[in-house]
Amino acid sequence: MPESMYPLPTKEFANRRRELAPATQAAFETFSRTVFADGALPAKTKQLIAVAVAHVTQCPYCIRGHTKNALRHGATREEIMEAIWVAAEMRAGGSYAHSFLALDAMEEAAGQSS
Repeated sequence: MPESMYPLPTKEFANRRRELAPATQAAFETFSRTVFADGALPAKTKQLIAVAVAHVTQCPYCIRGHTKNALRHGATREEIMEAIWVAAEMRAGGSYAHSFLALDAMEEAAGQSS
């Protein structure tokens, strides 16, 4: 299998990031938990927004992570795909091409729940 340009996120990388900037890491984790908590928008909606934004920013880690989080918060495959199409309309080609990452993440998640 060819080597990816994106390294797999590992506990070692996460620990190293935390060691290099522990206060900033803690602040980011608190910020992230606060942003994605239920509020005026439910967590599911926030995760669907994140799936769309992740496609526009073309972050493979965010696409996979937020797709899985959206599923965990009750989003359907159809809702996830509709959010991706909104992103595609907003950015056109880049989001369209990267939607395969979310589809692959949904298939992986479906295989884990069997």
